[in-house]
This record gives sequence, structure tokens and C-alpha cells, in this order.
Amino acid sequence: MARGDHIRVARRGYWHHGIDCGDGAVIHYAGEQLEKKNAVLRRTPLDLFAREGNVEVVSYRSCDEPEIVIARAESRLGEASYRLICNNCEHFARWCKTGRSASRQVQHTVTTIAGLAVIVGVALVYRPFRPVAYDLGRRLIG
Repeated sequence: MARGDHIRVARRGYWHHGIDCGDGAVIHYAGEQLEKKNAVLRRTPLDLFAREGNVEVVSYRSCDEPEIVIARAESRLGEASYRLICNNCEHFARWCKTGRSASRQVQHTVTTIAGLAVIVGVALVYRPFRPVAYDLGRRLIG
């Protein structure tokens, strides 16, 4: 890992993202797991960011120089504008690296939900829902 790297660590069911400051610290949205709405962009020690998880570097084909990445990250220190769908830790880290805010986790989730909706819709068109009736003895009627 190096100064200005976009890093991530696996948490339960998602990845947590931040920017490596190159001095043992990370700038990231820090907050309690179930209280992300109160998360604040903070500079914390790497071990606090990692929480004993394996930290990975996110690679980019094209990104800005480390000085620009760190300047962007530091410019938002203290910000408390966390929004799961449009301004989460991954949005922040990708913006720091490229100047463009994006979250692949959110994009993947939206795509998955849209795909499931299509599957359910097709299933309903080709196999309409028919309520199944049971008598009190739990036997199928009809």
C-alpha cells in the first residue's frame, strides 16, 4: 500500500473503503456499523479502519496522482454527509482517486434487484399467481 491508494476491507456483507494517507492512517467514513447515517469523514489509524480484516488495494487503469488524491480526501475531512445510495465510503474513495463519484457495490445491488424484478415479472406473465387454498387440516383443496 502507498500514499493515495484506494483501499478496502471486507465487512459483513459489504466492502468498506478509504484512502491510504501513506503514514499509517486512512481517511474514510467512520461511524458505528448500524449508525452510518452519523458517519463522519475522519483520519484514523489503519488498524482501526481494518478491524483485523485483510486490507486490499483497489486498482485503477487511470487515476490522479497521490498528491491530488490526498488533497481531495483532506478537503472533505469532518464531512458528515454519508448516504448509502449516493455518497458512501466507496463513492468518496473513487472520487478522491478520479474526481468522479461512483459505487460499484450500489451499481451491482441495483442491477441485481432490477434483474430479480424482471424475473418475477416474467414468471407472473407466464405463470400467473394462483392462490392455493388449504382446509384447516392443511390439505390442499382443488
